[in-house]
Amino acid sequence: MVVGGQTVGQIERGLVVLLGVGKGDTLEDAAYLARKIAGLRIFADSEGKMNLSLADVGGRVLAVSQFTLYGDTRKGNRPSFIEAAAPDIGRRLYEGFCDLLSQQGLDVETGVFQAHMKVHLVNDGPVTIWLDSADAKPRPLV
Repeated sequence: MVVGGQTVGQIERGLVVLLGVGKGDTLEDAAYLARKIAGLRIFADSEGKMNLSLADVGGRVLAVSQFTLYGDTRKGNRPSFIEAAAPDIGRRLYEGFCDLLSQQGLDVETGVFQAHMKVHLVNDGPVTIWLDSADAKPRPLV
């Protein structure tokens, strides 16, 4: 990941995590995502099955703050970002999320919050997974 011509975060094998923080998100949401990411078994074992975690393969995490994941394009052609968290909250939860990943025993590289970043990645395989902390919250029985 490059900011202003300088490499600020770099990994080899591992995961690029694009983290969007929305209004109402909490540190509990960040903790859920950190645990989930640390436990995901999405790397191939000796038989080619997705059965290994980041720790199993010695993988690292490149965590990128990405408020634009909250871009809402349902009205018109210009995205609205009103559901993204305010920058001060976004920064606190992004940094907390990275700390929580580290507490899970993972090596974490980061970008620069609110900076224009050039993220270069090689997607080795057809795996892109959307995780949402809302999936961990109880839903009303209606």
